[in-house]
Amino acid sequence: MHDSVKNLIHIKEEIKSNNNSYNPTIIAVSKTFKIDHILPLIEHGHFQFGENKVQEALDKWSGIKSKNEKIQLHMLGKLQSNKVKHALKIFDYIHSLDNTKLANKISTEQKKISKKPKLFIQINIGNEPQKSGIKINEFGQFYDYCKKLELEIIGTMCLPPEEKDPSIFFSKMKELNDRFEIPELSMGMSNDYLAAINHMSTYLRIGSKIFGKRN
Repeated sequence: MHDSVKNLIHIKEEIKSNNNSYNPTIIAVSKTFKIDHILPLIEHGHFQFGENKVQEALDKWSGIKSKNEKIQLHMLGKLQSNKVKHALKIFDYIHSLDNTKLANKISTEQKKISKKPKLFIQINIGNEPQKSGIKINEFGQFYDYCKKLELEIIGTMCLPPEEKDPSIFFSKMKELNDRFEIPELSMGMSNDYLAAINHMSTYLRIGSKIFGKRN
């Protein structure tokens, strides 16, 4: 059994022993990894993968996705509005919707191809100037704007500050989703997914804990 498959099984067991009541979706973050690292997971029956760059995703996944319609691809990195047209060709989910220009562009492009990606609004939960995302107090206005554009907003996403306890920020995210009755929460990565499941994250973005260290 390939190491990545063993690692995935271990993570699932860990989550189950920590919280048996629900089953979050694990996105295997495959950015920078070659396809030979990824195929064992697909053969094992794992179909949710995350990438950060549009061109890398197109190069790596176009052939495989056309042969296997179960594969779902998640755009996790910052998406420039000039790449939206290409992103919609390959991605099923976008986790990084963070401004009106991008919202407008997705709205325009999804109409052209009659395909709606499932979207997460990225929240700058720690108010960090170097990070993208909507401020929590501006969320309601932005969410309404996206709904008027007929975007399929299914959830919110965050990257908590690195030096602080992530649970504080995961708790705020859960409160936000509950307040707006938004079902999905994309939070929790290799270093903090156990904290994220304590706040009912529904999508975990796990890379190095599955694939090993990146070069």
